[in-house]
Amino acid sequence: MLAGYAVNVQRSRGRRFPESPHPYRNDFQRDRDRVIHARAFRRLEAKTQVFTRRYSDHFRNRLTHTIEVAQITRTIAAALHLNVDLAEALALVHDIGHPPFGHAGEKSLDAVMRSHGSFFDHNLHALRIVEDFEQRYAAFRGLNLTFEVREGIVKHSRDYSSADHPELAEYLLVQRPPLEAQLVDWTDEIGYCTADLDDGFESHLLTLPQIRGGVPVFDRFFRKVENTYPDAPEKLQFNEALKLVFNRLAGDLIENTQARIQQEGIQTLADIRESKTRLAGFSAEVESERSQIKQFLYDHLYYSPSLAGEKDDAERIVTELFAFWLENPSALPQNYRDKAGQEALPRVVCDYIAGMTDHFIIEQHEKYCGGNNFHSAQIPQTRLQT
Repeated sequence: MLAGYAVNVQRSRGRRFPESPHPYRNDFQRDRDRVIHARAFRRLEAKTQVFTRRYSDHFRNRLTHTIEVAQITRTIAAALHLNVDLAEALALVHDIGHPPFGHAGEKSLDAVMRSHGSFFDHNLHALRIVEDFEQRYAAFRGLNLTFEVREGIVKHSRDYSSADHPELAEYLLVQRPPLEAQLVDWTDEIGYCTADLDDGFESHLLTLPQIRGGVPVFDRFFRKVENTYPDAPEKLQFNEALKLVFNRLAGDLIENTQARIQQEGIQTLADIRESKTRLAGFSAEVESERSQIKQFLYDHLYYSPSLAGEKDDAERIVTELFAFWLENPSALPQNYRDKAGQEALPRVVCDYIAGMTDHFIIEQHEKYCGGNNFHSAQIPQTRLQT
Protein backbone atom coordinates (compact mmCIF):
# COMPACT_ATOMS: atom_id res chain seq x y z
CA MET A 1 0.00 0.00 0.00
CA LEU A 2 1.23 3.49 -0.84
CA ALA A 3 1.86 6.02 1.88
CA GLY A 4 -0.17 9.23 1.67
CA TYR A 5 2.96 11.13 0.65
CA ALA A 6 3.87 8.73 -2.18
CA VAL A 7 3.24 9.57 -5.82
CA ASN A 8 0.04 7.89 -7.00
CA VAL A 9 0.21 7.00 -10.68
CA GLN A 10 -3.51 7.67 -10.98
CA ARG A 11 -2.77 11.32 -10.15
CA SER A 12 0.14 11.68 -12.55
CA ARG A 13 0.38 14.96 -14.44
CA GLY A 14 0.61 12.80 -17.53
CA ARG A 15 2.62 12.93 -20.72
CA ARG A 16 3.39 15.83 -23.01
CA PHE A 17 1.66 13.94 -25.84
CA PRO A 18 -1.46 12.11 -24.55
CA GLU A 19 -1.57 8.36 -25.09
CA SER A 20 -4.21 5.72 -24.50
CA PRO A 21 -3.80 3.67 -21.30
CA HIS A 22 -1.99 0.37 -21.61
CA PRO A 23 -4.11 -2.72 -20.87
CA TYR A 24 -1.82 -4.21 -18.19
CA ARG A 25 0.94 -1.70 -17.33
CA ASN A 26 0.54 1.58 -15.50
CA ASP A 27 2.24 4.73 -16.81
CA PHE A 28 5.31 4.51 -14.56
CA GLN A 29 5.84 0.88 -15.53
CA ARG A 30 5.67 1.91 -19.18
CA ASP A 31 8.23 4.66 -18.49
CA ARG A 32 10.54 2.14 -16.85
CA ASP A 33 10.26 -0.14 -19.86
CA ARG A 34 10.82 2.69 -22.32
CA VAL A 35 14.05 3.59 -20.55
CA ILE A 36 15.25 -0.03 -20.62
CA HIS A 37 14.59 -0.29 -24.36
CA ALA A 38 16.26 3.04 -25.18
CA ARG A 39 19.47 3.07 -27.21
CA ALA A 40 21.06 5.44 -24.70
CA PHE A 41 20.40 2.91 -21.94
CA ARG A 42 22.04 0.10 -23.90
CA ARG A 43 25.10 2.26 -24.51
CA LEU A 44 25.72 2.48 -20.76
CA GLU A 45 27.15 -1.03 -21.02
CA ALA A 46 30.18 0.39 -22.84
CA LYS A 47 30.73 3.48 -20.69
CA THR A 48 33.26 3.60 -17.87
CA GLN A 49 32.18 3.69 -14.24
CA VAL A 50 35.66 3.74 -12.63
CA PHE A 51 37.68 1.12 -14.51
CA THR A 52 37.93 0.75 -18.26
CA ARG A 53 37.85 -2.76 -19.71
CA ARG A 54 41.62 -2.64 -20.02
CA TYR A 55 41.64 -3.72 -16.40
CA SER A 56 39.05 -6.47 -16.42
CA ASP A 57 35.57 -7.37 -17.63
CA HIS A 58 34.63 -8.11 -14.00
CA PHE A 59 34.37 -4.51 -12.86
CA ARG A 60 31.27 -2.34 -12.93
CA ASN A 61 30.37 -0.24 -15.94
CA ARG A 62 27.64 2.41 -16.12
CA LEU A 63 25.00 -0.18 -16.94
CA THR A 64 25.78 -2.64 -14.15
CA HIS A 65 26.04 0.27 -11.71
CA THR A 66 22.62 1.46 -12.86
CA ILE A 67 21.10 -1.98 -12.38
CA GLU A 68 22.54 -2.17 -8.85
CA VAL A 69 21.15 1.28 -7.99
CA ALA A 70 17.74 0.24 -9.31
CA GLN A 71 17.77 -2.81 -7.02
CA ILE A 72 18.68 -0.72 -3.98
CA THR A 73 16.07 1.89 -4.87
CA ARG A 74 13.27 -0.66 -5.27
CA THR A 75 14.03 -2.15 -1.87
CA ILE A 76 14.16 1.15 0.00
CA ALA A 77 11.15 2.63 -1.80
CA ALA A 78 9.09 -0.43 -0.86
CA ALA A 79 10.18 -0.18 2.79
CA LEU A 80 9.03 3.46 2.82
CA HIS A 81 5.73 2.58 1.05
CA LEU A 82 6.63 4.79 -1.90
CA ASN A 83 5.77 4.19 -5.52
CA VAL A 84 8.27 1.48 -6.44
CA ASP A 85 7.53 1.74 -10.18
CA LEU A 86 8.36 5.44 -10.27
CA ALA A 87 11.43 5.02 -8.06
CA GLU A 88 12.73 2.20 -10.25
CA ALA A 89 12.20 4.19 -13.45
CA LEU A 90 14.14 7.10 -11.98
CA ALA A 91 16.97 4.85 -10.83
CA LEU A 92 17.26 3.28 -14.28
CA VAL A 93 17.39 6.65 -16.03
CA HIS A 94 19.57 8.52 -13.51
CA ASP A 95 22.90 8.01 -15.37
CA ILE A 96 21.64 7.90 -18.93
CA GLY A 97 23.11 11.32 -19.68
CA HIS A 98 26.70 10.47 -18.74
CA PRO A 99 29.35 10.77 -21.48
CA PRO A 100 32.12 8.22 -22.19
CA PHE A 101 35.10 7.79 -19.85
CA GLY A 102 33.21 8.37 -16.61
CA HIS A 103 33.87 11.53 -14.62
CA ALA A 104 37.00 12.31 -16.63
CA GLY A 105 34.88 12.54 -19.77
CA GLU A 106 32.28 14.67 -18.03
CA LYS A 107 34.92 17.01 -16.63
CA SER A 108 36.59 17.56 -19.99
CA LEU A 109 33.30 17.97 -21.85
CA ASP A 110 32.17 20.59 -19.35
CA ALA A 111 35.52 22.38 -19.64
CA VAL A 112 35.38 22.69 -23.43
CA MET A 113 31.76 23.86 -23.27
CA ARG A 114 32.65 26.52 -20.70
CA SER A 115 35.30 27.83 -23.06
CA HIS A 116 32.37 28.54 -25.40
CA GLY A 117 30.24 30.20 -22.74
CA SER A 118 28.12 27.18 -21.90
CA PHE A 119 28.41 24.00 -19.79
CA PHE A 120 27.70 20.27 -19.70
CA ASP A 121 25.34 18.83 -17.08
CA HIS A 122 24.57 15.11 -17.29
CA ASN A 123 21.12 15.52 -15.73
CA LEU A 124 20.07 18.10 -18.29
CA HIS A 125 21.63 16.04 -21.05
CA ALA A 126 19.55 13.06 -19.86
CA LEU A 127 16.45 15.21 -20.22
CA ARG A 128 17.45 16.07 -23.80
CA ILE A 129 17.90 12.36 -24.51
CA VAL A 130 14.43 11.32 -23.35
CA GLU A 131 12.67 14.39 -24.78
CA ASP A 132 14.38 14.62 -28.14
CA PHE A 133 17.28 12.35 -29.09
CA GLU A 134 15.57 8.98 -28.70
CA GLN A 135 13.42 8.36 -31.77
CA ARG A 136 11.25 5.25 -31.47
CA TYR A 137 7.72 6.50 -32.12
CA ALA A 138 5.97 7.93 -35.16
CA ALA A 139 3.70 10.22 -33.15
CA PHE A 140 6.37 12.19 -31.25
CA ARG A 141 10.08 12.73 -30.66
CA GLY A 142 11.66 11.30 -27.55
CA LEU A 143 10.18 8.76 -25.17
CA ASN A 144 7.20 10.88 -24.06
CA LEU A 145 7.77 10.00 -20.41
CA THR A 146 5.43 11.15 -17.68
CA PHE A 147 5.98 14.49 -16.00
CA GLU A 148 7.05 12.79 -12.75
CA VAL A 149 9.89 10.87 -14.41
CA ARG A 150 11.08 13.92 -16.35
CA GLU A 151 10.91 16.03 -13.20
CA GLY A 152 12.91 13.41 -11.31
CA ILE A 153 15.60 13.36 -14.00
CA VAL A 154 16.08 17.08 -13.48
CA LYS A 155 15.72 17.33 -9.71
CA HIS A 156 16.80 14.03 -8.13
CA SER A 157 20.31 15.18 -7.18
CA ARG A 158 20.25 18.98 -7.10
CA ASP A 159 18.08 22.06 -7.22
CA TYR A 160 17.92 24.36 -10.24
CA SER A 161 16.70 27.95 -10.16
CA SER A 162 14.22 29.27 -12.70
CA ALA A 163 16.38 32.39 -13.04
CA ASP A 164 19.35 30.36 -14.26
CA HIS A 165 17.29 27.77 -16.14
CA PRO A 166 14.06 29.32 -17.44
CA GLU A 167 13.75 26.41 -19.88
CA LEU A 168 13.05 24.15 -16.86
CA ALA A 169 10.25 26.27 -15.40
CA GLU A 170 7.61 23.59 -15.98
CA TYR A 171 9.36 21.28 -13.49
CA LEU A 172 8.22 23.12 -10.34
CA LEU A 173 11.71 24.36 -9.48
CA VAL A 174 10.56 26.17 -6.34
CA GLN A 175 9.21 22.89 -4.92
CA ARG A 176 10.96 19.80 -3.59
CA PRO A 177 10.87 16.68 -5.74
CA PRO A 178 8.86 13.69 -4.50
CA LEU A 179 10.60 11.24 -2.18
CA GLU A 180 10.85 8.72 -5.02
CA ALA A 181 13.22 11.14 -6.76
CA GLN A 182 15.04 12.25 -3.61
CA LEU A 183 15.89 8.63 -2.81
CA VAL A 184 17.84 8.09 -6.01
CA ASP A 185 20.59 10.52 -5.05
CA TRP A 186 21.27 8.48 -1.91
CA THR A 187 20.83 5.01 -3.38
CA ASP A 188 23.34 6.08 -6.02
CA GLU A 189 25.76 6.94 -3.19
CA ILE A 190 25.18 3.58 -1.50
CA GLY A 191 25.69 1.79 -4.80
CA TYR A 192 28.95 3.33 -5.88
CA CYS A 193 30.55 3.72 -2.45
CA THR A 194 30.29 0.00 -1.72
CA ALA A 195 30.84 -1.16 -5.30
CA ASP A 196 33.94 0.99 -5.76
CA LEU A 197 35.45 -0.39 -2.56
CA ASP A 198 34.80 -3.86 -3.98
CA ASP A 199 36.26 -3.12 -7.41
CA GLY A 200 39.18 -1.24 -5.90
CA PHE A 201 40.03 -4.22 -3.72
CA GLU A 202 39.65 -6.65 -6.64
CA SER A 203 41.94 -4.50 -8.77
CA HIS A 204 44.71 -4.52 -6.11
CA LEU A 205 44.68 -0.73 -6.19
CA LEU A 206 43.24 -0.83 -2.67
CA THR A 207 44.64 -3.19 -0.04
CA LEU A 208 42.77 -4.61 2.91
CA PRO A 209 44.99 -2.83 5.50
CA GLN A 210 44.55 0.40 3.55
CA ILE A 211 40.75 0.09 3.55
CA ARG A 212 40.61 -0.90 7.20
CA GLY A 213 42.82 2.03 8.16
CA GLY A 214 40.95 4.58 6.05
CA VAL A 215 37.33 3.47 6.47
CA PRO A 216 36.52 3.05 10.19
CA VAL A 217 33.02 1.66 9.64
CA PHE A 218 34.45 -1.08 7.41
CA ASP A 219 37.14 -1.90 9.95
CA ARG A 220 34.57 -2.19 12.72
CA PHE A 221 32.54 -4.69 10.72
CA PHE A 222 35.62 -6.55 9.51
CA ARG A 223 36.69 -7.23 13.10
CA LYS A 224 33.23 -8.65 13.75
CA VAL A 225 33.50 -10.87 10.65
CA GLU A 226 36.95 -12.11 11.70
CA ASN A 227 35.49 -13.28 14.99
CA THR A 228 32.54 -14.98 13.28
CA TYR A 229 34.46 -16.54 10.35
CA PRO A 230 38.10 -16.79 11.52
CA ASP A 231 39.00 -19.48 8.98
CA ALA A 232 37.30 -17.95 5.94
CA PRO A 233 39.48 -16.70 3.05
CA GLU A 234 40.32 -13.02 3.19
CA LYS A 235 38.18 -12.19 0.16
CA LEU A 236 35.09 -13.78 1.72
CA GLN A 237 35.75 -11.94 4.97
CA PHE A 238 35.98 -8.76 2.91
CA ASN A 239 32.66 -9.55 1.21
CA GLU A 240 30.91 -10.14 4.53
CA ALA A 241 32.22 -6.89 6.01
CA LEU A 242 31.24 -4.91 2.92
CA LYS A 243 27.75 -6.43 3.05
CA LEU A 244 27.40 -5.15 6.61
CA VAL A 245 28.50 -1.67 5.52
CA PHE A 246 25.94 -1.81 2.71
CA ASN A 247 23.17 -2.87 5.10
CA ARG A 248 24.08 -0.12 7.54
CA LEU A 249 23.81 2.55 4.86
CA ALA A 250 20.56 1.21 3.42
CA GLY A 251 18.95 0.58 6.81
CA ASP A 252 19.85 4.03 8.08
CA LEU A 253 18.48 5.69 4.94
CA ILE A 254 15.14 3.97 5.56
CA GLU A 255 15.02 4.67 9.29
CA ASN A 256 16.24 8.26 9.15
CA THR A 257 13.95 9.20 6.27
CA GLN A 258 11.01 7.72 8.16
CA ALA A 259 12.00 9.69 11.25
CA ARG A 260 12.21 12.95 9.30
CA ILE A 261 8.79 12.31 7.77
CA GLN A 262 7.31 11.81 11.22
CA GLN A 263 9.12 14.80 12.74
CA GLU A 264 7.87 17.10 9.99
CA GLY A 265 4.33 15.76 10.24
CA ILE A 266 4.32 14.80 6.56
CA GLN A 267 1.01 13.39 5.40
CA THR A 268 0.69 14.18 1.71
CA LEU A 269 2.75 14.64 -1.42
CA ALA A 270 2.04 18.36 -1.15
CA ASP A 271 3.74 18.31 2.26
CA ILE A 272 6.83 16.77 0.66
CA ARG A 273 6.88 19.37 -2.10
CA GLU A 274 6.49 22.29 0.32
CA SER A 275 9.05 21.03 2.84
CA LYS A 276 11.85 23.47 3.67
CA THR A 277 14.49 20.79 3.12
CA ARG A 278 14.81 17.47 1.35
CA LEU A 279 13.65 14.71 3.65
CA ALA A 280 15.48 11.66 2.29
CA GLY A 281 18.91 11.20 3.81
CA PHE A 282 21.15 9.58 6.39
CA SER A 283 21.45 10.28 10.10
CA ALA A 284 24.35 12.51 11.15
CA GLU A 285 26.41 9.52 12.30
CA VAL A 286 25.97 7.49 9.13
CA GLU A 287 26.35 10.55 6.92
CA SER A 288 29.77 11.03 8.52
CA GLU A 289 30.63 7.39 7.74
CA ARG A 290 29.44 7.76 4.15
CA SER A 291 31.55 10.91 3.75
CA GLN A 292 34.59 9.05 5.06
CA ILE A 293 34.09 6.27 2.49
CA LYS A 294 33.69 8.78 -0.32
CA GLN A 295 36.76 10.78 0.70
CA PHE A 296 38.80 7.60 1.00
CA LEU A 297 37.80 6.61 -2.54
CA TYR A 298 38.74 10.03 -3.90
CA ASP A 299 42.08 9.99 -2.13
CA HIS A 300 43.11 6.42 -2.90
CA LEU A 301 41.16 5.16 -5.93
CA TYR A 302 39.64 7.81 -8.18
CA TYR A 303 42.89 9.81 -8.24
CA SER A 304 45.17 6.79 -7.99
CA PRO A 305 48.41 7.15 -9.99
CA SER A 306 47.49 3.85 -11.69
CA LEU A 307 44.36 5.46 -13.16
CA ALA A 308 45.77 8.95 -13.75
CA GLY A 309 47.18 8.14 -17.18
CA GLU A 310 43.85 6.87 -18.47
CA LYS A 311 42.05 9.94 -17.11
CA ASP A 312 44.54 12.21 -18.86
CA ASP A 313 44.13 10.26 -22.09
CA ALA A 314 40.33 10.44 -21.80
CA GLU A 315 40.40 14.20 -21.33
CA ARG A 316 42.77 14.59 -24.27
CA ILE A 317 40.59 12.48 -26.59
CA VAL A 318 37.43 14.44 -25.73
CA THR A 319 39.17 17.80 -26.06
CA GLU A 320 40.86 17.00 -29.38
CA LEU A 321 37.75 15.53 -30.97
CA PHE A 322 35.64 18.46 -29.83
CA ALA A 323 38.11 20.87 -31.44
CA PHE A 324 38.23 18.79 -34.63
CA TRP A 325 34.47 18.81 -35.18
CA LEU A 326 34.21 22.51 -34.40
CA GLU A 327 36.74 23.14 -37.17
CA ASN A 328 35.31 20.46 -39.47
CA PRO A 329 31.54 20.28 -38.95
CA SER A 330 31.18 18.63 -42.38
CA ALA A 331 32.74 15.52 -40.80
CA LEU A 332 29.77 15.16 -38.42
CA PRO A 333 27.03 12.64 -39.27
CA GLN A 334 24.22 14.10 -41.38
CA ASN A 335 21.70 14.30 -38.55
CA TYR A 336 24.12 16.34 -36.45
CA ARG A 337 24.94 18.59 -39.42
CA ASP A 338 21.21 19.20 -39.70
CA LYS A 339 21.02 20.08 -36.01
CA ALA A 340 23.88 22.55 -36.44
CA GLY A 341 21.53 24.64 -38.56
CA GLN A 342 19.16 24.95 -35.60
CA GLU A 343 21.45 25.01 -32.55
CA ALA A 344 24.90 26.35 -31.69
CA LEU A 345 27.64 24.13 -33.11
CA PRO A 346 29.42 23.62 -29.73
CA ARG A 347 26.20 22.21 -28.25
CA VAL A 348 25.68 19.92 -31.24
CA VAL A 349 29.24 18.58 -30.98
CA CYS A 350 28.81 18.19 -27.21
CA ASP A 351 25.62 16.18 -27.72
CA TYR A 352 27.36 13.93 -30.24
CA ILE A 353 30.32 13.21 -27.98
CA ALA A 354 28.18 12.72 -24.88
CA GLY A 355 26.23 9.93 -26.53
CA MET A 356 29.32 7.92 -27.47
CA THR A 357 30.56 4.74 -25.85
CA ASP A 358 34.18 4.45 -24.79
CA HIS A 359 35.20 2.28 -27.72
CA PHE A 360 33.37 4.40 -30.31
CA ILE A 361 35.01 7.64 -29.22
CA ILE A 362 38.40 5.90 -29.34
CA GLU A 363 37.65 4.78 -32.91
CA GLN A 364 36.63 8.32 -33.85
CA HIS A 365 39.81 9.74 -32.35
CA GLU A 366 41.95 7.27 -34.27
CA LYS A 367 40.08 8.13 -37.46
CA TYR A 368 40.21 11.91 -37.21
CA CYS A 369 43.08 12.74 -34.88
CA GLY A 370 45.47 9.83 -35.44
CA GLY A 371 48.07 8.39 -33.12
CA ASN A 372 47.74 6.09 -30.15
CA ASN A 373 44.81 6.85 -27.88
CA PHE A 374 45.98 5.30 -24.63
CA HIS A 375 49.43 5.25 -23.13
CA SER A 376 50.99 1.93 -22.17
CA ALA A 377 50.13 1.23 -18.56
CA GLN A 378 51.04 -1.52 -16.15
CA ILE A 379 47.78 -3.18 -15.22
CA PRO A 380 47.79 -5.18 -11.97
CA GLN A 381 46.55 -8.76 -12.02
CA THR A 382 43.08 -8.88 -10.46
CA ARG A 383 42.01 -11.41 -7.87
CA LEU A 384 39.23 -12.69 -10.12
CA GLN A 385 41.45 -13.54 -13.08
CA THR A 386 42.67 -16.93 -11.88
